[in-house]
Amino acid sequence: MARYTGPKTKIARRFKDPIFGPDKSFEKKNYPPGQHGGGNKRRGKQSEYALQLMEKQKAKYTYGILEKQFKNIFHNASHKKGVTGVVLLQLIESRLDNVVFRLGIAPSRSAARQLVSHRHIEVNHKVVNIPSYSLKTGDIVSVREKAKSLEVITYSIASKRNSFSWLEWDAASLTGKFLNYPDREDIPENIKEQLIVELYSK
Repeated sequence: MARYTGPKTKIARRFKDPIFGPDKSFEKKNYPPGQHGGGNKRRGKQSEYALQLMEKQKAKYTYGILEKQFKNIFHNASHKKGVTGVVLLQLIESRLDNVVFRLGIAPSRSAARQLVSHRHIEVNHKVVNIPSYSLKTGDIVSVREKAKSLEVITYSIASKRNSFSWLEWDAASLTGKFLNYPDREDIPENIKEQLIVELYSK
């Protein structure tokens, strides 16, 4: 399955959560898509498996991760110390494309993936063009000198609003530092990771 590139509002409505960020269209119709989406009383109660599967799909769409990648990340998380669900999210958050997005270098994760793929981002002063590259504590993420004037980057940085305790940002040099893996309460995504653990534990 290829990465989803279709209408984002439709996916957000499926999960009843604006997983791609603020969305005026979602606010108008924050119920599942389709002719039976708006307040249909006949929709039966979802099974436990359906809820678990939907939570995994929600995480995949939120972070833009393919099925095989997601499964590999879960496998790695299950072999590390700590609560598996939390470790899973920590490993996902440490991906280069996600950190580029969190630092405010890109306005979305898909834009961050593109910047990385097009060789505009460096890790520890070396070009890395693999969006799924996993950062380690102390790694330095920076914008290549010739890419600092790119409109998508300058616009995103100018409108940067959020900052995260596990990331350090130097606006003057357009450089960030991955300080540590985030605690669960520092990850703002509305994901019930325990349901994903239960799904893979079947």
